[in-house]
Amino acid sequence: MKNAIRLIAASAFMVCAGAAFSQNSQTAEPRNVMQLSASGTVEVQQDLLVLALSTSKEGADAASTQAQLKQALDAALAEAKRNAQPGQMDVRTGPFGLYPRYGKDGKINGWQGRAELVLEGRDFARITATAGKIQTMAISQVGFALSREARAKVEGEAQTLAIEQFKARAADLSRGFGFANYSLREVSVNSNEMSPGPRPRAMAMEAKSAAYSDAPVPVEAGKAQVVVNVSGSVQMR
Repeated sequence: MKNAIRLIAASAFMVCAGAAFSQNSQTAEPRNVMQLSASGTVEVQQDLLVLALSTSKEGADAASTQAQLKQALDAALAEAKRNAQPGQMDVRTGPFGLYPRYGKDGKINGWQGRAELVLEGRDFARITATAGKIQTMAISQVGFALSREARAKVEGEAQTLAIEQFKARAADLSRGFGFANYSLREVSVNSNEMSPGPRPRAMAMEAKSAAYSDAPVPVEAGKAQVVVNVSGSVQMR
């Protein structure tokens, strides 16, 4: 009987000791771990023009206001589609909405609405010339961006720069802390595009004359920066 009691007590001690050891192993934090980040930046010419045209209408009732907007948008679409070319100038409609207009007494005394048409592509001359020919809408915004092809072309270069900088910083900092080398623990990579200056630029007041001149609207693209960030942790050793 005494031997059985001793055996049970010994087993209980081993279980407790094993649990304590497992808990200590799980809670022990890794030592000599360093968090750091680096980035790679490549500047590239913007090759995508996004030009928005819009019109606003007012009427006594919603139906007549909507009809005016639809007529202006249909005419603009017909003109734009004549010159559309995939990748060079794509055509799409933007927001189309009607809103009640209230008088001083708080009651609806009319309706107003706005419609938008967007021309987008790499052929700046085609886009601006087409916009100049559309007489039922005025240019409201002009913006620039990078096409997928242009972005993909330089994103790999920016990524290589970011990785090399990350590795160089990890090696330098490890040596600074008295370690001969390091090993990678975890890492994340993300990219974004930065466009210097205010984009898009509002052009509603300067877009067209009252005579609706068909002269191309002058535009000039700037440069964008494709930035790739690499962040993570390393084990110094």
